[in-house]
Amino acid sequence: MTLHLSRVFHPLTVTIFPSFCRLCGRALEDHEEKVICGRCLQQVDIHRGPVCPVCGRFYQKETAAGQVCGQCLQASPLLTRHRSLGPYTGRLKELILLFKYKGCEVLSWPLGRMVYENLAGDGIFTGLDCILPVPLHRKREKMRGFNQAELLGRSISRLSSLPLLRGVLVKTRNTPAQVSLEAAERETNLRGAFEVRKPALVKGQTVLLVDDVFTTGSTLRECSRVLGQSGALEVRALTLARAL
Repeated sequence: MTLHLSRVFHPLTVTIFPSFCRLCGRALEDHEEKVICGRCLQQVDIHRGPVCPVCGRFYQKETAAGQVCGQCLQASPLLTRHRSLGPYTGRLKELILLFKYKGCEVLSWPLGRMVYENLAGDGIFTGLDCILPVPLHRKREKMRGFNQAELLGRSISRLSSLPLLRGVLVKTRNTPAQVSLEAAERETNLRGAFEVRKPALVKGQTVLLVDDVFTTGSTLRECSRVLGQSGALEVRALTLARAL
């Protein structure tokens, strides 16, 4: 009934209280458009080519399809599988910045839907037991007002019917922002910063970590390490974007 009424009164609402796309300025006329217009969402550069079957590194040549990348061959990764929607550039980067830093929490739904619809066919959801958002330290989450990974995980949980476990994986140390650090510093910065508070919920489980951006992978690796120590059978990961 609520959805029906919103559709009925939407034309009147947009006439009296018009809203516009935060990226291109186009009027939002469809009742499902929130913050961003459908045209801008369609401009997101989704990687549809081959990837490393383990870490999800984007390949540019079709001949590389199915091949494990050199980095994964040299050092066995803690994550069994990682996938990203696309590169951290263009429209996708703009959407993530709005979602993460401009208070546009409502974008968690279209972003989560894009992730699920484009990556479910890869098999990453097959055999999963639960979803875990990469946590923020309580002080940083209080400053931001929300944890973007949790909001994204909630949308993916709703679409996949997998349970979202909150408060199981926690960040116990308020570390400096990763963006300000070099690759080697990122690893030491996060060492010992995460903890599993309810190990019984992940013991023997295949879990999916959810985060916004994959840069060097240090955050996901540290989360995966502590989950493995707590008895997780397998740890996979999904991110919205991958830095190139």
